[in-house]
Amino acid sequence: MRPLWYRNAVIYQIDPSLFRDASGDGYGDLRGITERLDYIRGLGATAIWLMPFYQSPFDDAGYDVSDHLQVDPRFGDLADVVALMEKAEELGIHVIIELVVQHTSSAHRWFQEARRDRDSPYRDYYLWTDQPHDEPHDEIRPIFPTVEDSIWSWDEEAGQYYRHLFYSHEPDLNLQNPRVLHEIERIMSFWLRLGVSGFRVDAAVHMVRQAGGGDLAQGFWLLEHMRDFVTLRRPETVLIGEIDADPEHYLEYFGDEGDRVTLLLNFWLNNYLFLALARRSAEPLCRALAAQPLPPGHTQYAVWMRNHDELSLDRLEPHERDEVMATFAPDESMRAYDRGIRRRLAPMLEGDARRLAATHALLFSLPGTPIVRYGEEIGMGDDLSRPERLAVRTPMQWSNEHNAGFSCAASERLAAPLVAEGPFAFDRVNVYAQTTRDDSLLAHTGNMIRTRIGLREIGGGRHATLEVGDPGVFAIRHDNDSTVLMLTNLTDRETVVQILDEDLQEMVDVLANCDYERPEGSPLRIRLTAYGYRWLRRKQQFFG
Repeated sequence: MRPLWYRNAVIYQIDPSLFRDASGDGYGDLRGITERLDYIRGLGATAIWLMPFYQSPFDDAGYDVSDHLQVDPRFGDLADVVALMEKAEELGIHVIIELVVQHTSSAHRWFQEARRDRDSPYRDYYLWTDQPHDEPHDEIRPIFPTVEDSIWSWDEEAGQYYRHLFYSHEPDLNLQNPRVLHEIERIMSFWLRLGVSGFRVDAAVHMVRQAGGGDLAQGFWLLEHMRDFVTLRRPETVLIGEIDADPEHYLEYFGDEGDRVTLLLNFWLNNYLFLALARRSAEPLCRALAAQPLPPGHTQYAVWMRNHDELSLDRLEPHERDEVMATFAPDESMRAYDRGIRRRLAPMLEGDARRLAATHALLFSLPGTPIVRYGEEIGMGDDLSRPERLAVRTPMQWSNEHNAGFSCAASERLAAPLVAEGPFAFDRVNVYAQTTRDDSLLAHTGNMIRTRIGLREIGGGRHATLEVGDPGVFAIRHDNDSTVLMLTNLTDRETVVQILDEDLQEMVDVLANCDYERPEGSPLRIRLTAYGYRWLRRKQQFFG
């Protein structure tokens, strides 16, 4: 059987408007991404995930789509998509794009037609009511409670209220309408023909609930239908589900036969990763891993540290959430929507290079497909003067030159302000400054990614966390014919841990944060520096 490409992939997430401006208009574009694919491949990543580049008013970073089949002019055109796909294929990079079909922009032609005429076939593309009412399910409430008071807004031209779980300029689609389903099929078919390897399904939980008429259990047919549709056209297509739910529901989204989402974005584990960092203790991560089910069939989890949204902490207990907030977002300005943190990883860890590298190592040791957001590999900062989630959406910092090498446009024309002051300013933190330094975060992250790609044990094997005699050390073994042992010290003190498993007594380093003496003793003793990490294989399997 041909290996599944996503088993041992590392995905690099890109915001097209903020990555690289090749046209000089101040906005990142597709040509800019194409020109930087060599950098991404050199880093070791084997796939990219592109945030929306579709036609849009851009009132929600492109998630307010006004035409799913057109490239917004600020990014280029379809010829630029083809050029990007050709270069990616040449470099062996898979391309994943967003599927944003829980809602559209209010500027979308469908909504404009719907609001003009109650008898229009587009009217039933959306959800309308004459009188707003409380939904029977508590889950159906505004996604941004500090911004939107209700999920219903009055439309004067339509003479009715329309539903929107997100912003009022993003009306919800009626996913029970067969015509809407046909439109979704057209969208997926179009981009598959252009060569994409998969879709990140935005707001997947809300889509399922809406497809079931408010009942989650009745809506999973939608994921099965979408999976069947893409698999028939391109068998190795992945559907990455944005599924922020408790782990007891994960199997429902995977499907008993693994016939729904391919990769599930693991918000549960992400929450407990930050609790572990806050406590400098492995226990929260071990507990979280033990509570989540094994993915069925050819499915698996997708894991990450930070993404383009706020760090939502909904999966934690209230006292745990308060603990993480107090540690990483002590000021109210660092928080968003009464539930999360609007900071990048590096400022949260106070720019500590050792701790940042250890956190990357921790991510890559977890079971699943890792996702690295642009800029995390160099420790980019944030801009808390920007509202809501925009704080973590700043231009990529390529160099210390004009506009951080992002664009040659006048600074006031940029898609977003640069981080120009403080310890994370672009003249201090950039790709150029870290490229030739063996001790840089970029160098460490690249080594981790390239090594991680070769660890087939993680991609399709079994895993188990280990007790090693120090609560501050996260230890996990991955087995798949051969065995990898991965250790991360979450504390600022040196330690020596013991490995009790009898079959792990002959281990040699595959990757480490520094040069260590060879592990020895019985039981095996392994030293870790403060925020140190070591990945080891059994000696006889080192070249396996």
